Amino acid sequence: MSHLIPRAPGAVRPMVDRGEGVYLIDQSGKRYLDASGGAAVSCLGHSDPAVIAAIKAQLDRVAFAHTGFFTSEPAERLADLLIAHAPAGIDRVCLVSGGSEAMEAALKLARQYMLESGQPGRHRVIARRQSYHGTTLGALATGGNAGRRAPFAPLLAETTHIAPCYAYRGRAEGESDEAYGLRVADELETEIERLGPETVMAFVAEPVVGATLGAVPAVSGYFRRIREICDRHGVLLILDEVMCGMGRTGTLFACEQDGIAPDIVTIAKGLGADYQPVGAMLCTGRIHDAIAAGSGAFQHGHTYMGHPTAAAAALAVLTRLTRDGLVARARRMGERLEASLRAAFAEHSHIGDIRGRGLFRGLELVEDRASRRPFAPDLRVHARLKAAAFEAGLICYPMGGTVDGRAGDHVLLAPPFILEDSHVSEITDKLKSALTAAL
Repeated sequence: MSHLIPRAPGAVRPMVDRGEGVYLIDQSGKRYLDASGGAAVSCLGHSDPAVIAAIKAQLDRVAFAHTGFFTSEPAERLADLLIAHAPAGIDRVCLVSGGSEAMEAALKLARQYMLESGQPGRHRVIARRQSYHGTTLGALATGGNAGRRAPFAPLLAETTHIAPCYAYRGRAEGESDEAYGLRVADELETEIERLGPETVMAFVAEPVVGATLGAVPAVSGYFRRIREICDRHGVLLILDEVMCGMGRTGTLFACEQDGIAPDIVTIAKGLGADYQPVGAMLCTGRIHDAIAAGSGAFQHGHTYMGHPTAAAAALAVLTRLTRDGLVARARRMGERLEASLRAAFAEHSHIGDIRGRGLFRGLELVEDRASRRPFAPDLRVHARLKAAAFEAGLICYPMGGTVDGRAGDHVLLAPPFILEDSHVSEITDKLKSALTAAL
């Protein structure tokens, strides 16, 4: 009997033994192609020699030193490299241990900035329905997934939510992408004005929505309008790139493709590439300088922030991404994966939409293509698909509640950037057989 608290009570999980490239192998020797990168984490596969060597070398020097007493070379070098490639204006880095921690840091920094810039009334956060920003209470409150929020609602800070930019279900018949994007972006201004601009602190969004919608990018022009609205009302724009950042969508920062820069951006998952738990919150020099000139210190901290070994791993990962062409490879292999998925599923009677960017792809499952009617939630199609794919030796990321937090199913694919053409074919073939078994 295991004494671990399982993610799914009653489920029996095989014991993982080792990783080789894009595969994970259990103790029986069965191989599983990791087509979701865990949860869009494993961008370099499971046996990258450069990252492993960097971790070992750092352990031989010093594993940990608390940031209340020391800084470390790998943390400093990682921050320098992140800023060298960051969106315009981003100038400072706070290293943490994961995505939820990064989002908590972003929210607290936004509030402290408002206090120290003489705007104490600004405390409200606006986000989008069907978003996911983490599992800690502040991040969960910001997220807009009804199913995840419901059990903890009495504990959650007040947040309001506007519509996502979800063209497959939100765009009206005959409406252009541009008109749709501007219409849903303008919901932000309406909500700011309803709440009172002097009370609104930040707007939070994922450039490409991951877990809860299944790799949904915004239409062209949406985020440029969002940026304009935030600037007009003095609202900070916080972009959550925990899942979609670090090359996953074909550029190092996902927002590059939307032609904007945020005030605060969070990253994790691909930053550590599964080798160490690590994340980061990055902000503009303007935000940092306001605090530096005021109280002088960001009132936030975790024991393991700036962990030297985690920073050494992330530095090696980021070096591979930026120096060795892995981001460009993600873009190129993403196009091949998309082509393969469209060839296999574009006319599938239960695939309503195929979407995404780079090696971040989603397929939405529907009961009826013509009406886009989702499957009944009690059928748990996403769970059946996950089980069938795993049995076939394919790890993917199906989720339910796509449409409204309860109804709807999708499957997310986020394989390692080292993907080869043969792996693309294997993903498509195994997903096809799993869909047949599940449906």
